[in-house]
Amino acid sequence: MNTTQRTRVRFAPSPTGFLHVGGARTALFNWLFARKTGGAFVLRIEDTDRERSNEEMTGVILGGLEWLGLDWDEGPVHQAEGLARHRADALSLLERGAAYRCFCTPDQIEARRKPGDDAYKYDRFCLNHVSAEDSARRAAEGESHTVRFRVPNGVTAWDDVVHDRIEFDNASVEDFIILRSDHTPIYNMAVVSDDAHMRITHVLRGDDHISNTPKQIMLYQALGYDEPVFGHVPLINGPDGKRLSKRHGATAVGEYRKQGILPAAMVNFLALLGWSPGTDEEVFTRDELIDRFTLEGVNKKSAIFDTRKLSWLNGQHIMRLPAAELFALVQPFLVERRLIPAGTTRAEPAWLELIELLKVRARSTDEIARQAEPFFLEMPVYDAAAVARHWSDTRVTVEYLAGLRERLGDVPEWDHDSLEAALRAYAENIGVGAGRLIHPLRVALIGLAAGPGIFEIAHILGREQTLRRIAAAIAALEAKT
Repeated sequence: MNTTQRTRVRFAPSPTGFLHVGGARTALFNWLFARKTGGAFVLRIEDTDRERSNEEMTGVILGGLEWLGLDWDEGPVHQAEGLARHRADALSLLERGAAYRCFCTPDQIEARRKPGDDAYKYDRFCLNHVSAEDSARRAAEGESHTVRFRVPNGVTAWDDVVHDRIEFDNASVEDFIILRSDHTPIYNMAVVSDDAHMRITHVLRGDDHISNTPKQIMLYQALGYDEPVFGHVPLINGPDGKRLSKRHGATAVGEYRKQGILPAAMVNFLALLGWSPGTDEEVFTRDELIDRFTLEGVNKKSAIFDTRKLSWLNGQHIMRLPAAELFALVQPFLVERRLIPAGTTRAEPAWLELIELLKVRARSTDEIARQAEPFFLEMPVYDAAAVARHWSDTRVTVEYLAGLRERLGDVPEWDHDSLEAALRAYAENIGVGAGRLIHPLRVALIGLAAGPGIFEIAHILGREQTLRRIAAAIAALEAKT
């Protein structure tokens, strides 16, 4: 690789499924490295498998990257657009003797395999038994064939930026197909052709691609292209130590968006899956991640996907957001619960005060919407457990609430301090602790036993709504007697 060349990395998803956690983490590492080095982040859609590729999935993948804030500098480039170049590169290897035509059918190859020989490699039958003249004649006559790369003797090695020196004995690699019988390129051929054409300087991808790397390096060398720097990041496992899959829960990034995870929190979480800043710090903004990210910080061992940590990080990022910004993220969940009209973009001051109040305890934007629900309803729904616990003595509860309604109704200024002073004065006057009044009042105002501070609740509801809810609670209690 030309060390003076500007860093160029790529993310190359296949549009055959959703953007999963592993792919998103790979995209993030490439994006961080490009931003850290002032390089280019190229997006390539590897859609040469026409049967499995799906335009809808391409849109989902792009949407996932946009949600995460991983903007690309070039692309999306579709791999299928390079088929002619892939084919030309493969045929150039054929012309120079680095590849050969293979006329063997799958049945013929299988017939030469010894029973139980799971390590069988193609035996180079067509290289050893079909002359160059016969090969050209049979191809010209239209006989079906593939093109196989002729693996050279020796060792293929590279200095992996994550795993250090990795070596493969070429004897362990069979002469692999580079062109199928329909003249379409196989994965390794297309990738090398594309990466060389795009001048990719660093290929950063998952550990599961390590076995592809020696084949790709051989192709680079045979084609005379500069090899990129390779780095293979650790795979992501579930809490049980096995590779992350649907049995561990959601694996598609879009699912976490639906669960109320902030994009900043997801990026923060993904960055820590296989990378360490070298300190105990865990909460980072995107800019902080760019500043701190290094390839040397990528771990060799597999990362563990811990949903509890993701939830905690999400809570940390929620607390950092201004209420107005957070409202925009909570708004879809409020609409979904029919608490505010669809299309609402401007938040009322009381809503922002509520968001500010609820964000301290919340671990997701969906949770904020759930906690906000009692404030938007005409009247609260009384939780049975809360009623049983704090309204058990109907007569006394009615007495307390009636006294509170009178005292609070006389408060000159409807603010936290005035409301607290009025409640505590009333509690002292009747000889009970303030908690004996606060708990039944909270049930009256939001229907729940737990929630934000009672004076914050009353302030957000306002004088009229607070007094109306207390009256409704008294009526509901008296109706039981």
